[in-house]
Amino acid sequence: MKKLLFIYNPNAGTGVLKPKLSDVIDIFVKSGYDVTVYPTQKYHDAYAKTISYTEEYDRVVCSGGDGTLDEVVSAMTMREKQVPIGYIPTGTTNDFANSLRISKNVLEAADIAANGVPFSCDVGRFNKDRFVYIAAFGLFTDVSYETKQSVKNVLGHLAYVLEGTKRIFNIPSYHIKITHDGETIEDNFVFGMVTNSKSVGGFKGIIGKNVVFDDGEFEVTLIKTPQNPIELNEILASILIKQIDFKHMYTFKTGKVCLESEEEISWTLDGEFGGIHEAVEICNDKQALQIMVSPETIEKISAYK
Repeated sequence: MKKLLFIYNPNAGTGVLKPKLSDVIDIFVKSGYDVTVYPTQKYHDAYAKTISYTEEYDRVVCSGGDGTLDEVVSAMTMREKQVPIGYIPTGTTNDFANSLRISKNVLEAADIAANGVPFSCDVGRFNKDRFVYIAAFGLFTDVSYETKQSVKNVLGHLAYVLEGTKRIFNIPSYHIKITHDGETIEDNFVFGMVTNSKSVGGFKGIIGKNVVFDDGEFEVTLIKTPQNPIELNEILASILIKQIDFKHMYTFKTGKVCLESEEEISWTLDGEFGGIHEAVEICNDKQALQIMVSPETIEKISAYK
C-alpha cells in the first residue's frame, strides 16, 4: 500500500478543515494510501516534520495557509529524496493555490492531492532560504505576519486591507541597487516583489497576465518612492486598476536578481518573516517542486503545454 503523510495546521484560517478532517482522511484511504496524520504544534513545525521524517512516503499532503505550504516545500527541497506535495488551502488568502487553480473546497482539494497529476513548478532561492511564490520588501509586506490570526479569521482579506491603511502615511524608502541579466538599476523604492504567482495578497492581475510557473523566470515588480501625494495617488490607482505604471515602476522577468541596499531591509517570504538583509540573491530553481494539480489545470499554468 502507498504511504501518505498528512500535515495540517489546526489554527489556519477560519477552521474549515476541522469538521471535514474525517472525510479528508477517508478520501486518502479510498485512494489507496496508508495515512499518517500530523497536526502542527508550533511555528515551523511543518518544516521540522517534513525535513526529519524517515518513513518511505509516496506523497506528502499539507493543509493550512501559504506559510504552511512554504514550510513543507522548503523542507522538501532540502531532502535527498523528494516526493510530490498535495495542498489543501485553508488559509486566509491562499495566493499560490488560487494561481494553480487548486479548489477552495476542502474535499475537492483533498481529491486533487491524492488523485491529481504532479506538476513540476519553479521554486525560489533567497540567499540560503526558499520560497514558493513571493519574496517582497517594503510597503504592507509585514501585514500578513503582523495581523493577528484572530482578526484574519473574523475579517478575512479585509483584515489585510485595514492593517495596510495604517501605514500609508508612514512609508519607508530604501535606496537599492538591482542587478539582473547584465543590467543595473539604482533608485529609491517603497516596495519590491519577486513573484511566481498570478495573485498577491488576494489581488489578481497586478503582476501581469502572462505568468507561467515552470519557465525558470520570476516576475519582478519595483515601485519607486513617490515624491509627492500626487505621485502616491497615481501609484495606488495603477495598483487598483491592475495596470503597470511605467513612470513609477520597474517590471521585468528574470531567473536571477541581486539587490543591495544601504541599510538592512525586512523581507517577507510567502507571507512569513524572511529576515533582515542588506544584500540578497534570488534565484529561480526551475521545475524543482512537484505539486499535485488537476489534469485540466496543466494546460493553463505551464509554459510547455
